[in-house]
Amino acid sequence: MIDTTARLALPMLHAGQAQKEMTHNEALLALDVLLHPAVEEVGRNQPPDAPSAGQCWILGDAPVDAWAGQASSIAAWTEGGWRFLRGCEGMLLWCRSDGLPVRWLGGGWVTGEVHGTRLMVGGNQVVGGRRPAIASPSGGMIVDVEARTTLSLVLEALRDHGLVAGNAE
Repeated sequence: MIDTTARLALPMLHAGQAQKEMTHNEALLALDVLLHPAVEEVGRNQPPDAPSAGQCWILGDAPVDAWAGQASSIAAWTEGGWRFLRGCEGMLLWCRSDGLPVRWLGGGWVTGEVHGTRLMVGGNQVVGGRRPAIASPSGGMIVDVEARTTLSLVLEALRDHGLVAGNAE
């Protein structure tokens, strides 16, 4: 008999189970945390002194006290105490303290990275996949130091942002 759901480990109800409302309420608490989730902080190991109901944290690698043994879990404070939930691949949360997205990828939390194939603004693509390297300016009949300097700075910025590959120099 399966006791929890495969992805979010929500408790399952079973035929003939006593106190089904407790299992059902646990599932509702988990959904309340995981639906459009936001956490106060990522990597914290010490529980806060006075959490408010509904506040959540992503725990660090060495949690202590009431959080002991729950490394990398989502800790949610409820009126009934701490509830711990696990991340699943692709889960996305918002970290209030950093103002950044946090995603569960490859078995751990990654903060501030946004993955995609292109960036759209107003229906227009403004950033796409990385382009091949562009050679730095050289040669020509007339050497224009200012123009070459400007082009070099533009190319350096594009390379620094990863929009074009670096020179194979």
